[in-house]
Amino acid sequence: LATLAVVGALLFSAGAAWADLNDGMAAAQRGDFATAFQEWLPLAEQGNAKAQTNLGNMYNSGYGVPQDYAEGMKWLRKAAEQGLAPAQYNLGAMYNDGTGVPQNYAEVAKWFRKAAEQGHVSAQYNLGQNYRRGEGVPQNDAEAVKWYRKAAEQGHAKAQYFLGAMYEKGRGVSNNNAEAV
Repeated sequence: LATLAVVGALLFSAGAAWADLNDGMAAAQRGDFATAFQEWLPLAEQGNAKAQTNLGNMYNSGYGVPQDYAEGMKWLRKAAEQGLAPAQYNLGAMYNDGTGVPQNYAEVAKWFRKAAEQGHVSAQYNLGQNYRRGEGVPQNDAEAVKWYRKAAEQGHAKAQYFLGAMYEKGRGVSNNNAEAV
């Protein structure tokens, strides 16, 4: 699951919300999670998806609040349903790991796809894994290659490895040892 380090990538808002998100991030980076929570909670309650994601991550990790996967899931779902890719990915990861929810590969694929379609590199790689293994989606090597390629082109090392392996084995693409290398 994402840690608060991922939360730092979420701070690209404007106006007062930016200041509160930024103040919360600065507090979290200092280890002052109580202040971060105070900054983010009002924004999250007003529907700010970035703040909702930050709270979800706090609850899932137990930073500054008692660890509570149900509460973390609640906040991540609110943000994910607004289309925020990191929240969608984190929600998919919770379903993948069975963290606070029953493991459900169909939900994994659903949320990873939403994030992957927005360019979220880890979601693209993991969706490729789902297709290669047939977890939550029909097994489809060509689809696996498609998602591995998208992640690989963004520099994701594991996606590059698996894409090369698919070329080497001729799975989803024609066998091509030069491309595999």
